[in-house]
Amino acid sequence: LLPPLLPIFYVSTLALVVTYSQLKTMLSNRNIQLFDVRNPDEYQAGRIADAVNIPLGHLEESLKLSPERFQQKFEVRAPGKDDDNIVFHCRSGKRSSQALDIARQLGFSRARHYKGGYSEWEEKEGK
Repeated sequence: LLPPLLPIFYVSTLALVVTYSQLKTMLSNRNIQLFDVRNPDEYQAGRIADAVNIPLGHLEESLKLSPERFQQKFEVRAPGKDDDNIVFHCRSGKRSSQALDIARQLGFSRARHYKGGYSEWEEKEGK
């Protein structure tokens, strides 16, 4: 028998993660706010279409901007605290996990991250 806390922890951890197939579906339905938290040079070298580059070091200040300033700076609608389609990604899941912590501390309680990152994306997309 599993300890009673394990399934709850497992489910809550899973709720924070978007898989490759979920990401593909969200992108094809255009129901996603995808933020690439890698450095600009990494972003320029290859990116997931529609991802907005906000390097991890600038994420907290960027998420604190007013919706108007955010839109001016990034040319996309500012994410809302209750939006369930906010997804962060990086190369391999480490920085996006940190981004998720930052966003959740700021009240973006339904934000998630694509754990496989750009390295998995590139591999599966065959680019």
